[in-house]
Amino acid sequence: MAFQQEIINWYLSNKRSLPWRDTQDAYVIWLSEIILQQTRVEQGLPYFNRFLEAYPTVIDFAAATETQILKLWQGLGYYSRGRNMLFTARQIMELHDGVFPVKYESLIHLKGVGEYTAAAISSFSSGEARAVLDGNVFRVLARYFGIDTPINSTAGKKQFSELAQSLIDLDDPAIYNQAIMEFGALQCKPKSPDCSSCPVQVSCYAKNNNLISALPVKLKKLKVKTRHINYFICQDGDQILVSKRIYDDIWQHLYDFPSIETVEPARLENEHFINNVKQNFGENVTLLPLMEMKHLLTHQIIYVQFFALSNYIVNFNINAEAKWVSWADFDQLPQPKILTKFINNYFNK
Repeated sequence: MAFQQEIINWYLSNKRSLPWRDTQDAYVIWLSEIILQQTRVEQGLPYFNRFLEAYPTVIDFAAATETQILKLWQGLGYYSRGRNMLFTARQIMELHDGVFPVKYESLIHLKGVGEYTAAAISSFSSGEARAVLDGNVFRVLARYFGIDTPINSTAGKKQFSELAQSLIDLDDPAIYNQAIMEFGALQCKPKSPDCSSCPVQVSCYAKNNNLISALPVKLKKLKVKTRHINYFICQDGDQILVSKRIYDDIWQHLYDFPSIETVEPARLENEHFINNVKQNFGENVTLLPLMEMKHLLTHQIIYVQFFALSNYIVNFNINAEAKWVSWADFDQLPQPKILTKFINNYFNK
């Protein structure tokens, strides 16, 4: 039996019941695909349900504010996805009269929609014969066909793209695409794949040549960067001083506390750090260390310290859009996950 049919048969018996698999609505499929980028299904599913409930159509999504979208997105990471989605929804209103496109050539021009996402949406919504190529598919193809070209190289992307397209089921591309992605997610997993029950193990190159752990090949990742961010808690009754992150950096357009980034961990005996604080909060400011936390991003390790301030004068980074808000209002603003953890742990909010 052909490789494709074996994968489809496995899928029909083993697939997970997921809400976006029961529709051909391109908007719903787009919502699921963007949310699941760099995100496990278990983590992304509650966000998908909340977004679909809040914004059942692309017209509803386009009418939302950026703050509303980022607040709903809070904790999911890669916040540029949320901002891009809002841009895309408004783009669809302007260019497609609020009708979500279903063809690859239209989808690929939408912001935040790459080749994989365009192929997935066009395949699942309109049956267009476009092969999907995500991490799961890369892994299945590399192992089964014995391909050691790095999957994140130019040559690798071209080779795997051509192979994936040659395997697409022209009669029902949607089910084959769903099947091979699910097969990679559940059966041919990155670590400890279930080879003993694999329906294509007999002809799998990696299984027959003891190369399961060696494939797929990937070029080394970028060096992980270490950062130290120091947050300052300024309270006035029920008011808290917050600022909007407007720079092209992590957590862009989210709200946090005024901060100073240092090369090394900030200490009260460090004269340079204290002078920097005084320049922003006045000569008489006093600092009380509250908590230290660690936050991991894909290519960054962020060490965060929180300080309570007293006897301060607010003269902090005018360009940061600093403002006083109530704790209740701050709770409604999108904020980095680590701030939410700190507030819950320290203030029991």
